[in-house]
Amino acid sequence: MIQPTRIIDSHQHVFWHGRDDAGLVADMNEHNVERAWLLTWEIPRAEDETQYHGVLNPIHRRADGTHAGIPLQDLLLTRERYPDRFVVGYCPHPAIGNAPALLESAAKIHDVRVCGEWKFRLLFDDPRCLELFRKAGELGMPVVLHLDVPYLKNEEGESVFQPVWYGGTVENLRRALEACPQTNFVGHAPGFWREISGNADDDPATYPQGAVVEGGRLYDLFEQCPNLYADLSAGSGRYALERDPQHALQFLKRFSDRLLFGRDYYGGELHEFLSTLDLPMDVVEKIYWQNAEKLLAC
Repeated sequence: MIQPTRIIDSHQHVFWHGRDDAGLVADMNEHNVERAWLLTWEIPRAEDETQYHGVLNPIHRRADGTHAGIPLQDLLLTRERYPDRFVVGYCPHPAIGNAPALLESAAKIHDVRVCGEWKFRLLFDDPRCLELFRKAGELGMPVVLHLDVPYLKNEEGESVFQPVWYGGTVENLRRALEACPQTNFVGHAPGFWREISGNADDDPATYPQGAVVEGGRLYDLFEQCPNLYADLSAGSGRYALERDPQHALQFLKRFSDRLLFGRDYYGGELHEFLSTLDLPMDVVEKIYWQNAEKLLAC
């Protein structure tokens, strides 16, 4: 079993999936997580999806039945109760109000240190998003991005619209990375991790399975964009590794300077899988905590 000297969970939320802040801390203690990045998720009325209501905090339900998501106030309350356990993140919706100014105020007033989670029905390279990303770079904040593609091919090879999409495509991500070279980005979610394989365009599954095919666009992104990182959180990151353990080993070693341990939930499944791989100890330390610390120090 891998035994890193520290564990930092770089992608976490609070008051969701049936647990309050005490429940999250108990889970962190059970799995030896020293600290976690807590991330917001602002949901405007037009982007509300009822499928998420069952995992969110019911006190943030609006009168019209929509849900506000995971607001900054919940994160600040949690950090106040457990000041040594959390780094607070915050990402205002780029199309509502003055998002760059709100982010800067959050940094000055509340010591917010991460811009995230960015999870909105906008294209990454929308000018309003680019302005927010540039402000995050000025403030030294990494930006945690959620990518779900707007189209997937069905079994007949036809493109089918996915109404629950965030960010656009990997090409929208590439343009944002190139437009904001002073900002560090942390990729995440199914639309991001499907690009580990060269057949991403033709795979109909939200969470692809089977051996990874050579030519995945993530390789080009990592090699051409030094400001791109990624977290291994949730089903998407872990599944991308578990689908092809032999590939996972070489991928983790090759990009060990850019990958972060993260869970986006509870439990020890990611740690258990990583422990099955013969990872050098220097790679383990980078992934489990050193890269997260490095990003916060930029």
